[in-house]
Amino acid sequence: MKPTYRRLVLSPEVRQAFFDRKGVVALESTVITHGLPFPDNLEIALALEEVVRENGAIPATIAVIDGLIHVGLDRTKLEQLATDKAAKKLSRRDLPLALSLRQTGGTTVAATMLIAEQAGIRVFATGGIGGVHRGAETSFDISADLEELGRSNVCVVSAGAKAVLDLPKTLEVLETKGVPVIGYQCDEFPAFYYRDSGLVNMARLDDVVDIANLLIHKWNLTRWPDSMRLEGGVLIANPIAKADEWARDEVEACITQALSEMTLSGKDVTPYLLKRLGELSNGQSRKSNMALIRQNAVLGAQIAQALAGRV
Repeated sequence: MKPTYRRLVLSPEVRQAFFDRKGVVALESTVITHGLPFPDNLEIALALEEVVRENGAIPATIAVIDGLIHVGLDRTKLEQLATDKAAKKLSRRDLPLALSLRQTGGTTVAATMLIAEQAGIRVFATGGIGGVHRGAETSFDISADLEELGRSNVCVVSAGAKAVLDLPKTLEVLETKGVPVIGYQCDEFPAFYYRDSGLVNMARLDDVVDIANLLIHKWNLTRWPDSMRLEGGVLIANPIAKADEWARDEVEACITQALSEMTLSGKDVTPYLLKRLGELSNGQSRKSNMALIRQNAVLGAQIAQALAGRV
């Protein structure tokens, strides 16, 4: 029997970035495989990578392709991922099967965090994290993203949690798991499509240097002998720009209708709700979604660069 090796493939660009001590930003790939149809999915993937580069860092889109975990994708691999209609949606629990069967799939927030940490990447930019679903007291539907935030040493930049979730319960779980929730230039936790949820962040920081300093102290990156190493992630809540937000009343009305029509469960819930919201909003949800993802990529690159200059 041939030996089994750890199949983690870093792109030449990512390897060079580590060598040059440049900031690297992880990007998830379910937005490519399950978020948008082709060619829109390829367009946004390329645009996000370009945004990261324009802000001084190196993008590392993470995905599983033919049973190999790729950290950093060239255009050929991005096109392969964007056009593969059989691509799987891969969270932490799905990775062993995907690797053993040599499958291809997009990584969720949870899986991207896990892989980013193992690859040595500290900053990950995404749209919005998963969380506690509405009605979870009976369905027990809670995203694996929260569990991963509690254990992987990665800074996740997002526009809060997806608005279709139960945001108060999501914040309660994050508190239980010891995850700092830091508002970037905001006091209230953002609700993805709109800026203010009415829920207060743990703290507010207005400068990326202060965020980098927090990460250094949390993970003891300089290995100071008298410092503690506190395992687990940090959530940076970056609200959508005012010009791009979707009115709260309209969002909640569409969510209520989408939930009343839904018959799905499990990992199919969020993709269905996001797709249905796009239909009910005549494209407004997609417009807001694309804007906030780009904005988070900008902030992620800035944090990664600030951190790279300190450790």
